[in-house]
Amino acid sequence: MATDNAKLAALVGSRICHDLISPVGAINNGLELLGMAGAMDGPELELISDSVNNANARIRFFRIAFGAAGMQELGRAEVEGVLSDVSKGGRVKYQWNVEGSAPRADVRLAFLAGLCMESGLPYGGTVEISRSEDSWTITGEGRKVNADSALWASLSGGTGEIEITPALVQFALMPAMGAETGRTVSATASEEKLTIQF
Repeated sequence: MATDNAKLAALVGSRICHDLISPVGAINNGLELLGMAGAMDGPELELISDSVNNANARIRFFRIAFGAAGMQELGRAEVEGVLSDVSKGGRVKYQWNVEGSAPRADVRLAFLAGLCMESGLPYGGTVEISRSEDSWTITGEGRKVNADSALWASLSGGTGEIEITPALVQFALMPAMGAETGRTVSATASEEKLTIQF
């Protein structure tokens, strides 16, 4: 994917997430008001509330992963909050092992790497994100690892034929967005563990 296309995709991602976050938040506020008024209680309200919370968490995650990065830094508390909320509703649990704040562009790459990990962990697992000086390592482990070799090779610059579907768009975006920030992405996959570095 050309860099211009990656920038356009990031702007589209930012716009979609920006437009969705407010109405999802409003639904959540409405549910809280219904609960306080006693107008609705029980498992139905809990199910709707859980669904809204999961949607809100994924939108916040996608906003960082697919949105325009700019030059801002993201604080540790903000990133951990997003990952904690995503972990509550998903089959993959995230661990953020990064001290202090981090450039939004790097966090974006780490989140894209996390989405790549999710595709290779069909039964769930743990994704650990860590930084050592200026390099990042994202590892994924779970009960079963199922990584498509061509997709994983594409992250490291492989030239094999791969079909990018909406569910796999992160595999096309990550190398392009890495190149945009001067980072080289490398990936390895075994039957026990997935690793992405940049």
